[in-house]
Amino acid sequence: MARPVTLFTGQWADLPLESLLPKAKSFGYDGVELGCWGDHFEVAKADQAYCDAKRALIEKAGLKCFAISAHLVGQAICDNIDARHAQILPDYIYGDGDPEGVRQRAAAELIKTAEAAKRFGVSVVNGFTGSSIWHLCYSFPPNLPGQIEAGYADFAKRFTPILDAFQSIGIKFALEVHPTEIAFDIASAEKALKAVNYHPAFGFNYDPSHFGYQGVDYVGFIRKFHDRIFHVHMKDVAWNLGNEAGVFGGHTDFHKPNRYWDFKSVGRGCINFEKIIRALNDIDYGGPLSVEWEDGGMDREFGAAESATFVKKLDFPTSKIIFDAQFAEK
Repeated sequence: MARPVTLFTGQWADLPLESLLPKAKSFGYDGVELGCWGDHFEVAKADQAYCDAKRALIEKAGLKCFAISAHLVGQAICDNIDARHAQILPDYIYGDGDPEGVRQRAAAELIKTAEAAKRFGVSVVNGFTGSSIWHLCYSFPPNLPGQIEAGYADFAKRFTPILDAFQSIGIKFALEVHPTEIAFDIASAEKALKAVNYHPAFGFNYDPSHFGYQGVDYVGFIRKFHDRIFHVHMKDVAWNLGNEAGVFGGHTDFHKPNRYWDFKSVGRGCINFEKIIRALNDIDYGGPLSVEWEDGGMDREFGAAESATFVKKLDFPTSKIIFDAQFAEK
């Protein structure tokens, strides 16, 4: 049985969900992963009646939903808060912008998101964590003794109560390992797991596009964290493009020819998705393959449809036999 191929709605929040769902169906998707912004999934409104109506709307379009995503609110939980956060957070979370108040309200909202997910009938909330130490990533001036450790301790202090709440209601939190988060590669993902004492509710929303251009083994990530892959994003990236703005981006916008790397429609970048599918088969991952579509040089409807076709053609179930064992049959 092939895995369901879904469309992450986060980059489509300018469209009402009622308008987006038939598009997603026409593109060839089996379901959607709902972003918790726009009108796609509004946590503040998500009582049982709201969740039932949202589920009915999705099913009416002939689609399913397996996860919701709270990246924007999650970002504020551990971040060094500044005016940028006002553009991604609801007014009732950002409030007066006092940093600790923002963090506390964001943490409470993430717990409410888990409760809403339970009512809605999904078991995974994807998201970000933010990070108090991302600005220390390039260690100059040299980081002081204990600074990095303090950042992971801050993450653990803030997220352990959240994860406990998730665990108590049977919901898993899947961090999308990503620059600006507490985990952005294999080494930092291991540090994050250790910081929360390998909490059973904490795992990863696997997205290879954030690893490839960094030089991180994106297939090795699957094998190393085989029991922590709670959800999968199919997203592509190309690198070795321009030679003026490097891995750190050079303060340039996406889709500029001088950039070293840029996101691409699935199948048009450098990610080897064949290896990813085989690794996912090896770890018995049976969840959705969710297309997070980003490509600054392509019409998004064309790209989303193309990506659905690509992923469905690529995916295949694992073998249930040893192929050469048949030679011994009489």
